[in-house]
Amino acid sequence: MKRILLALVFLSLPLLPTLSEAGKGANSKEALQALQEYIGGWKGNGTSEKNKSEIWKENAAWSWRFKGKDSWFSVELKDSKYFKNGEMRFVPAKEKYQLTLIDKQDAKQVFEGELKKGMLTLERLDPETKDTHQIKINTAGGGVRLILTFSTKLADRTLYNKQFQIAYTKEGESFGATAKKNECVVTGGLGTIAVSFMGTTYYVCCSGCRDAFNENPAKTIADYLARKKRGE
Repeated sequence: MKRILLALVFLSLPLLPTLSEAGKGANSKEALQALQEYIGGWKGNGTSEKNKSEIWKENAAWSWRFKGKDSWFSVELKDSKYFKNGEMRFVPAKEKYQLTLIDKQDAKQVFEGELKKGMLTLERLDPETKDTHQIKINTAGGGVRLILTFSTKLADRTLYNKQFQIAYTKEGESFGATAKKNECVVTGGLGTIAVSFMGTTYYVCCSGCRDAFNENPAKTIADYLARKKRGE
């Protein structure tokens, strides 16, 4: 009996590294699906840490984008105090998310980081000042709220100081909503845009997914039904 128990223990050992590395080795689309709640339109209120009375409003629109096997997010910012637009990608070779933002002076800023316990933490080193800029993004309220916090760490310091924060509320959503929600047939996210094929209505989560659906609706629906059958 002891020999049987020992054999079972040894047989289970090869599984441990796989379990401990959950989430690693994901492709771009799989990794970005962990950020699916970002997709959609958002109305935000920004506040400055240095000047508490400084408050501004801005809007953000996150969408999927597809090109061949490549997948990424685009974000368009309206009335933003600091940035114009950007792209969110996942770099499998680094196993890191990469956010590229275009600031108000048309300069490109590239942040990289990881997602841990629902908090996406991204950083970049300023090539001139050698200060570290940090962006933290998380959702709250069941995906109805999205919070972006921008902080800096001076080159000769060890602590980050918050510079500003933007609290967004998803357009068309309300806290505590319990109504049935439609599923995006492309990514599995929240379906907010109706599309049609062969007299049947389906839903997608953004304009990027709508374009992907319209490009080949039959294949998109077939893939969606196959995923549902597998329980994904």
